Amino acid sequence: MMSLGIDLGGTKIEAQVFDSNWDAVNRMRVPTPPVYADLVAALLDLVAWADGLEGHALPVGIGAAGVVNPASGQVLAANLSADGQTLPADLARALGRPVSYLNDCHALAMSEAVFGAGKPYQSIFALVLGTGIGGGFVRAGQLHNGSSGTGGEVGHSSAPAHLVLEHGLPVVDCACGRRGCIETLISGSGLVRLAKAMHGADLTAPQIVAARASDPQMQAVWQVWCTLAADLIQTLTLTLDPDCIVLGGGMSGIPGLVDDLTQAARQAQFAGFSTPVILRAAGGTVSGARGAAYAAWQVAHG
Repeated sequence: MMSLGIDLGGTKIEAQVFDSNWDAVNRMRVPTPPVYADLVAALLDLVAWADGLEGHALPVGIGAAGVVNPASGQVLAANLSADGQTLPADLARALGRPVSYLNDCHALAMSEAVFGAGKPYQSIFALVLGTGIGGGFVRAGQLHNGSSGTGGEVGHSSAPAHLVLEHGLPVVDCACGRRGCIETLISGSGLVRLAKAMHGADLTAPQIVAARASDPQMQAVWQVWCTLAADLIQTLTLTLDPDCIVLGGGMSGIPGLVDDLTQAARQAQFAGFSTPVILRAAGGTVSGARGAAYAAWQVAHG
């Protein structure tokens, strides 16, 4: 049975049709419309395209930034015209069938747990490190989202006070409306903020990463970044205790990241206790759409 996964981003929408082996066999990409009515129309057109390829209605899954409020059905997503709108319900009503709507980090977690780097493990947490910080928890092939719909938004947990004080780090407002979120220190812009706070350096994140090997100051910045990220991993270990943490997002491609975070996580853990295996996501550009498609397939099959 085929299934449709749609990766909905702020600038593009990519629809991918997956076959029974979960290989992407067809895809289409369109710009993301800035007006809500046009966004709904674009998504409906993509579903009609996929249905037309197969000659029947496919299960539809969408992975997108932000979350859906279970009480109101409204989307919370700053970079989409769907913000404040009941997009999943509007699409389901227009299509006459269910639409699975996942946070993009949850979609990645589902894909990596079932098909990717986390496949050998009973439980995984997919930790997305990029412009923002988020994640998703999958156990035994089931995504655990929680009653509020905000499960996995770990970037908006508080930065560790002892490390903030020890290194003289800034406590700043986060885009979520809270203050002092860990995302403000370990996202891409957070790494830039660390370099500025610790050494007055005005460098981009790629420049900081490139300078680690030869610049002792940037090496120190990187070590603090790893310590902060490892503290978040330790929080995940203490609360969810996943077998494996799969890293995704733009920062996951930093050379040496897996080894450096593994070492830092061991230092953060209680002496003598194990830490989760840390791996890089294996699914590449299809991971989000595949995870959304698989979630839709699960709904279609009960």
